[in-house]
Amino acid sequence: MALDLLEFESEALYFDETVSAEVAKHLDNAAEAYACGAEFSEVSLLRAYFLAPEQPMVLVALYRYYYYQHRLEDALLVAERVLRIFAQRLGLPEDWRELDERGIGGGVLISMTLVRFYMLALKGAGYIELRLARFQAAIARLEKVAELDSNDRLGARALLKLARNALRAHETDSPKPANCPAL
Repeated sequence: MALDLLEFESEALYFDETVSAEVAKHLDNAAEAYACGAEFSEVSLLRAYFLAPEQPMVLVALYRYYYYQHRLEDALLVAERVLRIFAQRLGLPEDWRELDERGIGGGVLISMTLVRFYMLALKGAGYIELRLARFQAAIARLEKVAELDSNDRLGARALLKLARNALRAHETDSPKPANCPAL
């Protein structure tokens, strides 16, 4: 099955899910408050999150906020939450490692757009793992994206190559204890 993750024109974008006026107000406040200081934005984003913890627009805003604040552990938590929520919505395995083409195919029947969103969250989590120098974890996530996105529409293969090179460099540069045998 060749999965083309860019064919979703007939569906509403995930941002088109309606949000309540109160949630929209908090998201707008977060954007406006950013110039005043990050802590003001975070409070508004968290209020939006508490009101709509599964709303894609809220999750994307929270993820981006943490990512651009270089709070990568927090951004990774949000990405993991996206994976759990949208796995459930799409009928995908709870653990992304168990995902295969058949599962993706079933998810596509529900929503191609949400499958693409899920895959972008998995790729984003892999990139964050790479930034945190968790090379094996990054490689595992990016390999899964590359496996399921046969045409590399999401660009995971370039990141995967980068992660593998970083792992090799890390292993080469890591000093070995004196009592370890030479390979």
